[in-house]
Amino acid sequence: MDPVRAPIKDHYDIGFVLLPGFSLLAFSSALEPLRMANHLADRRLYTWHLVSRDGCPVKGSSGLEMAVDCAMEDELSLDLVLVCAGVDVPHRCDRDTLGWLRRLARRRIPLGGVCTGGYVLAQAGVLDGYCCTLHWEHISSIHEALLFPAVTFTPQLFVIDRDRYTCSGGIAPLDMILTLISRQQGLELAEAIAEEFIHERIRDLGDRQRTPLRVRLGRTHPKLEEVATLMEANLQEPLSLDELANYANLSRRQVERLFQRYVDCPPLKYYMDLRLLRARLLLRQTHMPITDVALACGFISPPHFTKCYHDRFGHSPSRERSRRSDRVAGMATSPSAPSVGEV
Repeated sequence: MDPVRAPIKDHYDIGFVLLPGFSLLAFSSALEPLRMANHLADRRLYTWHLVSRDGCPVKGSSGLEMAVDCAMEDELSLDLVLVCAGVDVPHRCDRDTLGWLRRLARRRIPLGGVCTGGYVLAQAGVLDGYCCTLHWEHISSIHEALLFPAVTFTPQLFVIDRDRYTCSGGIAPLDMILTLISRQQGLELAEAIAEEFIHERIRDLGDRQRTPLRVRLGRTHPKLEEVATLMEANLQEPLSLDELANYANLSRRQVERLFQRYVDCPPLKYYMDLRLLRARLLLRQTHMPITDVALACGFISPPHFTKCYHDRFGHSPSRERSRRSDRVAGMATSPSAPSVGEV
């Protein structure tokens, strides 16, 4: 997975393709390091172009609308094209966008994905044979639905595999672009940019993206982390409380006390929440039948799954799925939304 180093140049042109629902935070995290590189170097090292499918402004996930410089089919000479996506990404992959990305790949233009942009690249088939990453929620859904078998998804914060650049959401694009700047302009400039952004260190290719359990739970006991990790690893076939205690060399009562003290929640309720949150992700992000979602999250009986889901979220799994369909239908009828196509 060693990257092919681009020839050193005096100037790089980068295209940012904005898809409806794109994450403004992730987009800014990728763009701002380039601006700061120009500022600190006191010369234009990078030029960027904002691109949409038809040249019209694009509305992000926050509702803010972003004007662009050009349409996809406009003639541009680009050194790298980054697809910026966000919410409801499976329904943003229209035929025109996917076809354009394939043509870029045939011209050997390096491609990347910011936030869920990697999903769009995978849908276009231009990540086949590559390693890449997405936000961990989407990786989980892709694995469950057996999508994109020719693509290797990793839990890394970002991945640079030859001429493909992918990263998870949030501020992960900052680290990917700083790494790119470091390779093209030198580590000193990249570190100076990180200091300007109060970014204490440039995270590297070995960093994993998912927040460690100890950070999500706050200050905890190592044995609690061990039990909670066991729960996360056994969602499809849940372990009993006695089995969890046994694996951690604790008594059942000790496990209950740890959860009560540090999480303020009984262990089995915490476990049930993990399973139901996973189920909600699968309902929202895949087309898996509801019965299969129930089985994937450790519910043998669909009625029991429905009852637990309703108790937790206030509506049924089928209602969750219909909400997703309503969102998709709304996008399809919106005048500003691109038509939804199949590959």
